Amino acid sequence: MRRQKKYAIALALLLLAAAPAPAAEQAGSPVDVALVLAVDVSLSVNEERYQLQKEGIAAAFENPDLAKAIAGGPNGAVSVSLMEFSDPDRQFPVIEWTRIASADDAKQLAARIRHVGRSSDGLTGIADALLAAEELFDESPYPAARRVVDVSGDGMNNVGTEMTKARDHLVASGITINGLPILTEEPWLATYYNEYVIGGPNAFVITAEGLESFAAAMKRKLVQELNVSEAGRGRRSG
Repeated sequence: MRRQKKYAIALALLLLAAAPAPAAEQAGSPVDVALVLAVDVSLSVNEERYQLQKEGIAAAFENPDLAKAIAGGPNGAVSVSLMEFSDPDRQFPVIEWTRIASADDAKQLAARIRHVGRSSDGLTGIADALLAAEELFDESPYPAARRVVDVSGDGMNNVGTEMTKARDHLVASGITINGLPILTEEPWLATYYNEYVIGGPNAFVITAEGLESFAAAMKRKLVQELNVSEAGRGRRSG
């Protein structure tokens, strides 16, 4: 009963955060990249780690390098959705699709991310999170030249759909999967991400040695993902 109450509160908070942004965002406006940020909120991610992840993502969107990368594309805009995941039946888009076309847009998104309430906990269902991300792309109101899933977490897929089956399905659909493994729990996690998680055109991995370096790693990763001129770089990066 207490667990149900906790989830009810969390869902109420995420519905507030997921409400459409007040900025004038017109459905149908094209973007250069549609990006799903898939964030691990499984049991290994305690409250401190959860807050550090959330702050790291928000800080990355406030960085001027990111605004510069976004402005460099033909449309000068990207769309972003933030999804938290744990068990196979717990993937929650805590930030709905938001079009980012300026530094101010990015800062408003960062503020919304900081107000998100944790949506769940449980095991680590990366594969099912990828399949949920594919469904999110289908719901996006912004036509995109590229579709990218950015997976961050501190553990390997340990429940639900087979990892490579989900990865190969998304890649066959033209979706790129990049990874940001956090090496606090499993030092070999970067190898796992390279072999089993990432895929698609120019897919890459950037690691965070710990939560303290997560913000810098996330900023570097987002700049590479959202910078159209960087799209032809190699498959993997350290």
